[in-house]
Amino acid sequence: MDYEFLLESILKHLDEGILVVDTNANVTFYNEPATNIAGITPEIAIGKNILDIFPDLTPETSTFYRVLKRKEPMVDHVQTYMNFQGKKVATVTSTIPLIKNGELIGALEIYRDLTQVKELSEKISNLQLQLFKGRRGEKTCQGNGTVYTLDDIIGVSPAIKDLKEKALRIGDSSSPVLVYGETGTGKELLVQAIHNAGRLRKNKPFIAQNCAALPKSLLESILFGTAAGSFTGAKDKPGLFELADGGTLFLDEINSMDVELQGKLLRVLQDGIIRRVGGTKTITVDVRIMASTNEEPLKAVEKKLLRQDLYYRLNVIHLNMPPLRERKEDIPVLIDFFIEMYNRKLHKKVKEISPKTMECLWDYPWPGNVRELKYAIESAMNFIEKDRIDLEDMPQHILNYVGQPKRISAESVESEDIPPLSEALDRYEKEIIQRAIEKANGNCAYAARLLKIPRQTLHNKIKKYQIKWQTKVR
Repeated sequence: MDYEFLLESILKHLDEGILVVDTNANVTFYNEPATNIAGITPEIAIGKNILDIFPDLTPETSTFYRVLKRKEPMVDHVQTYMNFQGKKVATVTSTIPLIKNGELIGALEIYRDLTQVKELSEKISNLQLQLFKGRRGEKTCQGNGTVYTLDDIIGVSPAIKDLKEKALRIGDSSSPVLVYGETGTGKELLVQAIHNAGRLRKNKPFIAQNCAALPKSLLESILFGTAAGSFTGAKDKPGLFELADGGTLFLDEINSMDVELQGKLLRVLQDGIIRRVGGTKTITVDVRIMASTNEEPLKAVEKKLLRQDLYYRLNVIHLNMPPLRERKEDIPVLIDFFIEMYNRKLHKKVKEISPKTMECLWDYPWPGNVRELKYAIESAMNFIEKDRIDLEDMPQHILNYVGQPKRISAESVESEDIPPLSEALDRYEKEIIQRAIEKANGNCAYAARLLKIPRQTLHNKIKKYQIKWQTKVR
């Protein structure tokens, strides 16, 4: 009997895959099954670390790393992860330490595909949820003014994992939180998740207010409430601080709040006492303040948009929502999440995104961050009837970018000065605002609608960039 031929025949027709690693978790033998679970050829896999082949795994979640550390087998372990091609797969694995003459020399893993079984299980779960709790994945109010929890922060990047860990730790704290992040990164999603991560406030109100959307006088009365007779027609009315008592008040775009009003906010943070507009009675409130800014806080302080003393009081806990371009490993995971979401909402049956499209979306800079990616997938899925998203299905502005030559070539990087990213983004934002004003013939409301921002935000940015309004009217 030719045992070598017999072994080769068995390996060739196995539905299971076999992986062998050394003590450093580098692949020394790999046999991919006919089902192509891992999505990589043996020629590419040999010599790679197991975490390079499956990038969303970590030393804590990898079965190989755990077995190498504990020197004990893990049998029939079910796990779901992204394979080398960025495809979500589910497997059942048995991982065994290889010990020779009492010394650990590596580990062997036998795995088989569970993706179809997992998909069937999820379909059954979906049907159950539709019968008893409504459609799976459709966000419903938690009963406290929020819709998001930590589970809604999607990503496998170290930055996102660290952010979720910090959010979990500070859930029960009463300290203020200042979140910095560009537009579309998900700042309110994060603060809602923090509110719901704690036990002390999660059943209390969560109230959000955009500080750029309202003029100072109106924002003050909304925040602090009004006393009867304070102005014509005024009635006794509680403000958001009173309504959020025991819970959380989220102040979005705090750097757009009037500086004088920021001083009144500082006093509330220090003393926990408010007084309604036009009133004389003081009211004690227990409110956790969370605030966000889409501009680096210290730069906002330098530009006198944010009071320095308020910054120090808010910045007790500082969290940074990274832009999507700095955590590109989350793009495939987010795309899968949005495809699943819009399959339900739009009654589609999209299964995948083409490799070429994935490559282009990976290279795209995403100035609108996760929000822009979400709407790009929604746009594509509204029009397609097939089960795969191809490049031509993407929105036109992404196709236009793909068709442009790269602005910075490898040869020019060393010879050209690269401006700081914040300066480049400021210049680009100013240019876009100027173009909108020109197109609107100086009509503020129309320009704001073109930019899809509140009119007050547009006024603040015109002031920030010192744009000459009159010269922009045709």
